[in-house]
Amino acid sequence: MRFEEARHREEAGALARPRDLADRYRRVRAFSEQLSRPLAVEDYVIQSMPDASPTKWHLAHTSWFFETFVLSAADPGYRSPHPLYGYLFNSYYEAAGERHCRPRRGLLSRPTVGEVREYRRHVDRHLLELLDRAGDGEAPEWAPIVELGLHHEQQHQELILTDIKHVFHANPMRPVYAPSAPPLTPAPRPAGERGLPGERGLPAWVSYPAALREIGHDGSGFAFDNESPRHPEYLGAFALASGPVRNREWLAFMADGGYTRPQLWLSEGWKTAGAQGWEAPLYWERKDGEWWTMTLSGMRAVDLEEPVCHVSYYEADAYAQWAGARLPTEAEWEVAAEDCPGEGNFVESGTFHPRPVTDDGSTPLSQMFGDVWEWTRSAYLPYPGYRPLAGALGEYNGKFMSGQMVLRGGSCATSRTHIRRTYRNFFPPDARWQFSGVRLAK
Repeated sequence: MRFEEARHREEAGALARPRDLADRYRRVRAFSEQLSRPLAVEDYVIQSMPDASPTKWHLAHTSWFFETFVLSAADPGYRSPHPLYGYLFNSYYEAAGERHCRPRRGLLSRPTVGEVREYRRHVDRHLLELLDRAGDGEAPEWAPIVELGLHHEQQHQELILTDIKHVFHANPMRPVYAPSAPPLTPAPRPAGERGLPGERGLPAWVSYPAALREIGHDGSGFAFDNESPRHPEYLGAFALASGPVRNREWLAFMADGGYTRPQLWLSEGWKTAGAQGWEAPLYWERKDGEWWTMTLSGMRAVDLEEPVCHVSYYEADAYAQWAGARLPTEAEWEVAAEDCPGEGNFVESGTFHPRPVTDDGSTPLSQMFGDVWEWTRSAYLPYPGYRPLAGALGEYNGKFMSGQMVLRGGSCATSRTHIRRTYRNFFPPDARWQFSGVRLAK
């Protein structure tokens, strides 16, 4: 798991009562089961690369979280169904004990999928009994960890989708996870190949004046610890593109030699692109002279109007250089998002794919939330005054604040009840298998 997880901040009155928390627990846990339902039993076990995990492991690990950090602490009589589950399903919490090697998770044929589902039912039964015993009084001291665990599970729900997409792309049969609309007209190849070149679109810019602004979570409602403390940052005058970069514009970048011009790239990015043979976004393929892409609905033509997706920070930065712009800082993105409604194409829509870029005039900035995570130029670092939690739960954020870049806004695989304006996602600059895209700044 690559997303952050840490401190719970209670929202006054909401989810404070154990009964409310139990209802939310049932909904979140059931959604994980719903997401895994389209899979065949053989799909649950495969690990297509070290950064991804099998679906079966995600389902078990999220149960391990509740077992380890809630049940084992709050219920002295609780016993795990198997003594090795703690070893097999710990991710990388050093303080929680030894764990199985991450790149070898796909070699675990046992426990079976059925046994993992029974493990989930076992944890659910005990956790809900614990909440039931708490009644309708004040939230017990372990209630914030339950809420944390639910947001942790929503992170893994996104990973279930991105990881199984990578698994299915590795299969020459290109399996379908969920059917969708029929393919659109194929996108042409870049100039120099058969077909027409893409178009260099000129984005509309939304300007913001120089000002001293505050960013970070204000303490109301849930947030991870890396979103705090709220603090002032001075921003020079800047502008953000009104929408994310589309496939149409990315084709123009490719047609103009974007993947073959080292002057556009960071040194490490150029080295990585060459070593890995990048010439287009992840999952793009040439088919009968046209560009197609792998989706969770199988192969389909690249839609020129959709946000470009599955590009790394290195690619995003190279594109920005080519376009004569740059990527926004995370502070710029957060300030600009203040007036944007938190609505968008999230996992609940069931499309599991970005929707075409549109401007309905309701807000100057379109699609700031949902569709694709947007790379920023900000390194993932602690805010001034940041302090991680004590103990094992404090491991998740602080020790990853090196060598990663911040993304904002959520994606078509993110839950709408999970994302917020201050949310800081982070990945290494070469990561491509998440639903990651680009919005320009200047």
